[in-house]
Amino acid sequence: MQLALKEAGEAAAAGEVPVGAVVVRHGQVIATGRNAPVDGCDPTAHAEIIALRAAAKALGNYRLDDCELYVTLEPCAMCSGAMLHARLKRVVFGAPEPKTGAAGSVLNLFSLAQLNHQTTLQGGVMAEESTALLQTFFRQRRDAQREEARLSHPLRDDALRTPDAAFADLPDYPWQPHYISDLPALAGLRMHYLDQPGEAGAGPDVGLTYLCLHGQASWSHAFRSMIPALLLAGHRVVAPDLIGFGKSDKPKKEGFHSFDRQLESLLELTARLDLSRVVLVGQDWGAALGLSLVMAEPQRYKGLLVCASLAMGAQECTADNAPFPDKGHQAALRAFAAMTRVFDDSQAVTIVEAAREFWRQDWNGQTLIAAGPNDPVFALPVVRELARSMAGGRKSLGQEIAAPAEPSEALARAALGFFQP
Repeated sequence: MQLALKEAGEAAAAGEVPVGAVVVRHGQVIATGRNAPVDGCDPTAHAEIIALRAAAKALGNYRLDDCELYVTLEPCAMCSGAMLHARLKRVVFGAPEPKTGAAGSVLNLFSLAQLNHQTTLQGGVMAEESTALLQTFFRQRRDAQREEARLSHPLRDDALRTPDAAFADLPDYPWQPHYISDLPALAGLRMHYLDQPGEAGAGPDVGLTYLCLHGQASWSHAFRSMIPALLLAGHRVVAPDLIGFGKSDKPKKEGFHSFDRQLESLLELTARLDLSRVVLVGQDWGAALGLSLVMAEPQRYKGLLVCASLAMGAQECTADNAPFPDKGHQAALRAFAAMTRVFDDSQAVTIVEAAREFWRQDWNGQTLIAAGPNDPVFALPVVRELARSMAGGRKSLGQEIAAPAEPSEALARAALGFFQP
């Protein structure tokens, strides 16, 4: 098995999935093989097949009655069938293969009494070493794919991009990043978003998509405590970083950052992802954008959760500040702060005022509002008035709850108890 692991390592070095195999006869190695389907453009070029071919050639016989085969990974159905045809005496493998394994994981061809030859089977030999080799290979390949994706979105001359190192080791933020730059409103800027499917097995009465829009001084990391509960309940979660925030590109001029640009990019993103049965989760400025999204395309939305931004602890502030290492990266922060500095003149007020008729007459979804007294955009008196206007509609449901310091697991539980698929 150690020799088979050596073959697997050579496969990894060649860019192949690291699987190695060795054929032994009377205690002597007569053939070796490593994975080579990519190099040989051959779907049958698994390590076991290559080793079997070499052994048969060495012995001058396709029957390998007195031979044993050692392989680092549980063989698939193709390789298991070839081993049985070769009439091997014994097969020994390392790590199990839960997706394609034909030696006990998915099925067990070696246990079929109807076959005219029976091969002894032993699994789990040096399984930890085999598994570690595979895990290292696939982790390195994922890292390379992420870097390739990053390089495939060139950075505009008038924008900055926060280095990936700034986001390393952030607590409770394990999700795979997604990037997009070909939406017309983005004009080549790279937008980052999370897109996580709900966990399987949650039951038939699921299927909502939670679209989470962060606030003025935040990014998708703000929803890190809310996302797991939503996923566990079987719901999809999409959480973009607005342009100028989080892992998205950051145009350097404050004049670039406007409410209308953000709204248009979000409209195009929801269309590209073809979102439906959406519960819009909006945090302060994200709520203002969310109100406009729902009014523009009400057919996509089943619910609206408005949550204010309140004070945060030191750890949360550190994470929120990660995308903005210097003033050059903070143009969006300054631009949106100017919009909200005087609440009576902010664009959010205009949106709320213009939307009254829509929420009163046309909104058919459910509305849940989590309000805070110190929020500059959706202060407690404003959201109470907004809730009353939404709840006044014949088909609307409005409810106000006490919000924690940020969108959190507690808020997720309230949402799960309130919004119905």
